[in-house]
Amino acid sequence: MNLTLLLSSIGIGATIGFVTNYVAIKLLFRPYKPIKLGNLIIFPQGVIPREKHSLAKKVGEVVKNYILSEEEIRKIVTSKEVKEEIEFIEKKWPNELEGLGRNYVHVISPIFDKAVHNSKILDSVEDIIGTNILVGGTTLFIKDPDQKGFVSFHQDAKYIGFEPHNWVTAWLAITDSNEENGCMRMWTGTHKTDLKHHSEKFDYGTGNLLTRGQTVENVPLNETEPVILNAGQMSLHHPKIVHGSGVNKSKERRMGFVIQSYIGTNVEQVIGKVYVQQARGEDLFNYHEHTKRPLKTMEKEGIDIRKKANEALSKIFYSGLSQKGKF
Repeated sequence: MNLTLLLSSIGIGATIGFVTNYVAIKLLFRPYKPIKLGNLIIFPQGVIPREKHSLAKKVGEVVKNYILSEEEIRKIVTSKEVKEEIEFIEKKWPNELEGLGRNYVHVISPIFDKAVHNSKILDSVEDIIGTNILVGGTTLFIKDPDQKGFVSFHQDAKYIGFEPHNWVTAWLAITDSNEENGCMRMWTGTHKTDLKHHSEKFDYGTGNLLTRGQTVENVPLNETEPVILNAGQMSLHHPKIVHGSGVNKSKERRMGFVIQSYIGTNVEQVIGKVYVQQARGEDLFNYHEHTKRPLKTMEKEGIDIRKKANEALSKIFYSGLSQKGKF
């Protein structure tokens, strides 16, 4: 075999290998939908578009199970101590965690403050928004079994006022969160789309737990994924992802502690004023008012800070409206 023939054989083999690998990789992603001629499938849908829901579920399972040590988070966030803290506040200061009082609980409770500043959680957040991190707020979402509380499908970025979208929301399960007791559902891929139209229903009478009853209509449930968490696990979600949650149909309380949100220090509040804590790094922009961390549950300084913060938060949530809701 002469040199020319040898080189030609190598070149042809390399070309065939390149083309076949290129086509194989393309077929993982395309076509987005199967190509049909009438009812006959001429070319099947790509593997990843076809399996996107199961892939999303598997990725979610990996994130929720391995991004943090469940044992460590369980000790900090979902221990008996945390449940007792909620029950203690509810008993000694009735109604303090209801309505607007469900917000900024980390400034009145060292236990929730400890969860917010957990280094493992902040490590995960830092991977997404960078080193300089502020705590922009917290909310307790408690669904009692004898109530019809639900959260309509919505996008956080539509009404919170944090821009740019260099921020992420952490949802910590204090109790198990599953489809029976009304776990969150995420509409796959909507974080890559523009903000959608929201109807403002103020439908508290039906059990909606959102401030304005803001709702993205006609969400295709078959394109949503349940975020099932064991007590002590956490999910992180993008400002633009469409999400919501259903009614608690179980016989137990479903409790979630939401850091809404961890924001980069470059993020401004374009609607109003927000009170923050420095979680990591340094604040080179100083857009927001910084607050101290609590030393005791329901101490006067923390109560005063929460009052100011919630008054400012209410102005943000109900900006441009003549009426205010219960949250």
